Amino acid sequence: MLRALTSALRLPRPWRPLRTRSCASHGATGDPEIQVRALTGRDQGITEILMNRPSARNALGNILVSELLEALAQLREDQQVRVLLFRSGVKGVFCAGADLKEREQMSEAEVGIFVQRLRGLMNEIAFPAPTIAAMDGFALGGGLELALACDLRVAASSAVMGLIETTRGLLPGAGGTQRLPRCLGVALAKELIFTGRRLSGAQAQALGLVNHAVSQNEEGNAAYHRARELAQEILPQAPIAVRLGKVAIDRGMEVDISSGMAIEGICYAQNIPTQDRLEGMAAFREKRPPRFVGK
Repeated sequence: MLRALTSALRLPRPWRPLRTRSCASHGATGDPEIQVRALTGRDQGITEILMNRPSARNALGNILVSELLEALAQLREDQQVRVLLFRSGVKGVFCAGADLKEREQMSEAEVGIFVQRLRGLMNEIAFPAPTIAAMDGFALGGGLELALACDLRVAASSAVMGLIETTRGLLPGAGGTQRLPRCLGVALAKELIFTGRRLSGAQAQALGLVNHAVSQNEEGNAAYHRARELAQEILPQAPIAVRLGKVAIDRGMEVDISSGMAIEGICYAQNIPTQDRLEGMAAFREKRPPRFVGK
């Protein structure tokens, strides 16, 4: 059993540099519906995925989903990505959920295939590096499911979020029925899904749905700035240790505590031979800040 666990918990193969920062497919205007940007300076190591589909309030249509999948596939190979941040370029909205106008034109079979792609997208957001959703506006249905697929969530206190599918004759189909109970507990998740209730950012923080809620600013990007601050706290830490800690938590939450302890032990053993661990010990001994390089 331990051998199987060890194989399953190995980190992905060494990352390669990202070849391109743009996506090949484009929306109706000819412009990409997402933009990918690697930050520099003190933010080096933070990569942003900006959703920019103003005509549909960042609704998850075929093109937007395809571009997100393409970007995530490339970024997964980039060892420079230490924190991945999802944000919106459309003021007042994070993601309005599935594109129901587009879905109305689909057959039942096509709907099933598309929802399966959405589930695949949310699974791809389970990225090796920490992920943060900056929710500066509406995050409804699939928009909240996208945020739930991230490790951390920051919201403007005035943001509005909810799994509202039952108010549209649907149920959450991109992981909401699984991730919300794991986040909030079964009874509260059932209440929110059964009622389709909408929450403000402040209410979501009180329930533990988001890590931080901040007052919105005039520019409408207060959650984004707080998310960057949170990412900056992660950047100085040892990248391999952070990624292995994420693996240990995510895999351990799915099993009993005894198996979880075994998973933690396997992850810890993988970290022992790293240069970063030796650097951390040397920095402690020499009373200086560590200089982690991700090796």
